Amino acid sequence: MSIQWTLIAGFLYTEIAVVLLLLLPFISARRWNSIFKSRFLQAIEGQSFFYFCVFMVVLTLCFLDAIREMAKYGDAPDEAGHASRDHLDAELQKHMKLFRAQRNFFIAGFALYLFLVLRRLITLISKQAALEASNEAAMRQAVSASNAAKKLMEGKEISAGGDKETKELKKKLSEAEKERDSALKKAEALQCQAEATSREYDRLMEEHAQLQKQTAAGDKKDD
Repeated sequence: MSIQWTLIAGFLYTEIAVVLLLLLPFISARRWNSIFKSRFLQAIEGQSFFYFCVFMVVLTLCFLDAIREMAKYGDAPDEAGHASRDHLDAELQKHMKLFRAQRNFFIAGFALYLFLVLRRLITLISKQAALEASNEAAMRQAVSASNAAKKLMEGKEISAGGDKETKELKKKLSEAEKERDSALKKAEALQCQAEATSREYDRLMEEHAQLQKQTAAGDKKDD
């Protein structure tokens, strides 16, 4: 195998290994995405499209060359009626070259196919990681919103309970004010009664004093 096809075969084996690694179930998409976002891969990300185009062109040219070789050695006419040693050697050389062309055809074809699959697989893994991250963020937002709603409902319940207590306090305050007003009225009535009693007492004391004076004056006349 020439150096060209050795490199393409090595590239094919590398692609197979990478695809198998990407398909491992115990490595999450987020872990792969963190690897894709590493410093080295970020450094070559700006030129990734250029590298992709170069590899596509090289693999496509090798694939077309393998097809050309297959057509060249597959369509060669057989020289019937010759059984010489040279004819057998030529026939073996032709079949060997045809086999190599077919081998190169499958190597280049699978390398080209896996290269496209690998690129698509990396893109899907990156999108899946982004969707998982956005899903987790949405779940966190939903949980925080749910907690906020619960706290708001609890606050409303507490406010409703506070309003109820406030109403009861206002009712008790109103009753206390009524009792105070009634007590004030009773106190005013008692004060009025006391003043009337005091005036009546003063009047009686004056009458008593007058009677004592009259009695004293009568006693003096009798003497």
